[in-house]
Formats: sequence, C-alpha cells, structure tokens
Amino acid sequence: MRKNIPLVLIFFVVFVDLLGFGLLIPILPTFATKFLHVDEFAVGVALAVYSLVQFIFNPFFGSLSDKYGRRKIILYTLLLNAVGYFLFSFATTFTILIISRIIAGIGGSSIGVAQAYIADVTTKEERSKGMGLIGVAFGLGFVFGPILGGILANFGYMIVGFVAASFSITAFLLSLFLLPETDAHTKSTSVIKRKIFDYKTLLNILKSPSIGILIILFFIITFSVANIYGTFALLGYKIYHFTDMQNGYVFGIVGIVSALVQGGLIGRLSKKFNDSKLIIAGSFFMMLGLGFLPYGINFIGITIITIILSIGTGILQPTVLSLISKVTPESEQGTVLGVNQSMSAFARMLGPLWGGFAFEYLGYQIPFLTGAFFTLLILVFSIVWLGKFVPVTLTRQQ
Repeated sequence: MRKNIPLVLIFFVVFVDLLGFGLLIPILPTFATKFLHVDEFAVGVALAVYSLVQFIFNPFFGSLSDKYGRRKIILYTLLLNAVGYFLFSFATTFTILIISRIIAGIGGSSIGVAQAYIADVTTKEERSKGMGLIGVAFGLGFVFGPILGGILANFGYMIVGFVAASFSITAFLLSLFLLPETDAHTKSTSVIKRKIFDYKTLLNILKSPSIGILIILFFIITFSVANIYGTFALLGYKIYHFTDMQNGYVFGIVGIVSALVQGGLIGRLSKKFNDSKLIIAGSFFMMLGLGFLPYGINFIGITIITIILSIGTGILQPTVLSLISKVTPESEQGTVLGVNQSMSAFARMLGPLWGGFAFEYLGYQIPFLTGAFFTLLILVFSIVWLGKFVPVTLTRQQ
C-alpha cells in the first residue's frame, strides 16, 4: 500500500487541478459568444491559444523535470494556473480572455510532467494502469467540473473563475505538503537543453520509429477530439438549444464514462488483449461517436453517442500513452512524454481553430465528421501497419 501513496497523491493533485479546468469547458464558448459578442471562429482562437502555449512549454517543463525534479515543476505550474483562472473572472474584453488563457496554458503545461512522475514510480507492467490514473483524473475532472461550472454560471461567470482558481490553489497546497519527489532527476545522465522550445530535441525524438509513430498517433487522436472542444458546447447551445447546465451534464457524462473505462476497465482489458487490439477497438468506438454527434436529435440521443465516444477515447488514450512510455528509456521519460504532451497541445490548438472555422463557414457537422475521418485513418493504420513499427514484445501483454 505504501508504494501506491505517490500514485494516489499525484492522482488527487491532477484531479483537483483539472476540476478547475473542467469548470470552464461548458461555459467558455457561450460566455465568449453571449457576453463578449465574438463569433465561433474567435471562440476557436481562445481555445487554441491555450494549447499553443502548452505546445511550446510542455517539452521545456518535461526537460526541466528530468533535471530538477517533477515536484518543483508541478508546484510552479499550479500557481500559474490559479493566476490564469483568477484573471478570467475579470475578462470583460476578448483581449483579457486571451491573456488569461495564455497564463493558464503555461500553468497547464505540467501534464507531461505528471505522466513522467507516474512512469518514475511504476514498473512497465503497471504502466498502463498508472497512465490510466491520469485519464481517471481527467474523467472525474470532467464529471464534476462541467456540472459545477454549469451550476455556478447561474450566479455569474466571475464566480466560475474564482472557484477554478481556488481548486488550483488547493492542488498546489496538496503538492507542497504531501507530494514526495521522485529520484528520476538524480538518475538522468543526458544533457538537458533548457530551451523554451527545442525543435532539435523534438525532431530527434520523432525520428525514432517506435516513439515517433506513437506520438503521431496520439497527435491524431487528440486533434480528432479537439475539433469539438469549442463546437460541442456550441452544438448544444445553438442546434439543440441546451442550457449551460445541460451542456455541463453532457460533459459530466463524458467524464463519468471516461473515468470508469480508464479507472477499472482498461486494466482488465490490457490483461486479456494486446495493445494493438485495444487501439483498434478504441478507434472504432471513437469514430462512431464523433461521426454521429451532429445527428443526435435530442439530449438522450447526444447522451448515448457521447457514451460511445467516451468508451473509445477511454481505451485509446492510456493505451497509446503506455506504449510511448514503454519504448522510452527511463532517463528520458520526462523529455519524451513532455514532447508528446506538446504535440498533443499542438493538436488541441489546430483542432479548435479548424472546428470553429468549419462550424461557422462550412456547417456545424463538419468538425465532428473531420474527427471521425481521422479516427478512421487510425483504425486502418492500426489494423494494417502498427505492428510493423512498434516491437511485438511491446504490443503484447507483458
């Protein structure tokens, strides 16, 4: 039980922090359109700039954590998160909103560090289950965060920002007093280049066949989902006429299913099926969910479709993350997982930009169908080629 204490603590830290992030998910698009009077593409920009900053800072923080320790980086970024959410409370113009998202984006650039923390304290056999904890934290953050955000929006959007900031401060205090440091930085023998954005490191990592292919797969998965980050709430608000609270409920259902899949089901599935089969199954469910979202008809229909989508993402994300960690040298976990998180942040930048543009100018169905198309590509690739790039011993249950 004692060896699981760091895992439990990092889970709670990530969960509490993402709870604050989840508060803004269902309300930011409607807040921007109703109160700042911007169009759908501008909503996509507000969402994209958050991820652009993470694209730049994730590898930087990952490398720093390899050298100086995971705990220190987590502490600093949690404080930045709190500042970004606090500033959101005073966003009376689109410019202030963008600044708040930039600060929060820098603060949110620690997920790769949290993943590296888990890699430090787990064996390769336990890695899928450990990475699943990050997914559970995301899932639960998306359960309670959006629901709470939808409720708090009734009392004013300023309150939502204050509460989100308080959650990040709570996560900071948990980390400060309870989270132990790992010894990964004392084992690292590689030279750490502490640049804000080190493109040479990025290119070198992507040149590695196994790691590069898996990072690209994770990029496509993230892009496919990111297409709907802003447009999902707008779909509910403009097409299905959902309230902020109903949008919050839908996001909450997504979180519940994701938490169930990544918290318990993925561990059992990984014992019965190799990773290739899990990726095939996950991409199939994800493709169905994305493709049918714009045709859900009503709240019940949307709920059923989002459950299918959540099953797919709940299987795919921890499986691919686990494979990336398995093919990465122990001394480079922070750097590689930071690069992967950076690439996924880049996908989360491109996704909302395309999603917002497509929603406004090409039709509300297009962002969702785009995601379904790219997930279909993952499905075909996984069936035909994945085993040729990733060693067979790493795609089978250890």
